[in-house]
Amino acid sequence: MVGTAVTNTLRAHRFAKGEMTQQELADRVGLTRQTIIAIEQGRYAPSLEAAFRIARVFGVGVEAVFGYEEARGAKTAETSFRIRTRVKTTT
Repeated sequence: MVGTAVTNTLRAHRFAKGEMTQQELADRVGLTRQTIIAIEQGRYAPSLEAAFRIARVFGVGVEAVFGYEEARGAKTAETSFRIRTRVKTTT
């Protein structure tokens, strides 16, 4: 299964928080345990709202828990902008 370009340190944060279980984290942020597992394993990228709720549980900013590997992403914002701009100017 292909993973997501979103990386995370979720497991490390859970263990630093007194070995919080996946279920405890799921309950605190309103997600299922299966979703927490998928996020930890890099198989699922959380919504922005969920990412903020997860970070808040640990008392840190979103970027302390989540990162983005641009090389694995499909397109950068700049590339998308250039493509959209080119399409608009040629039509």
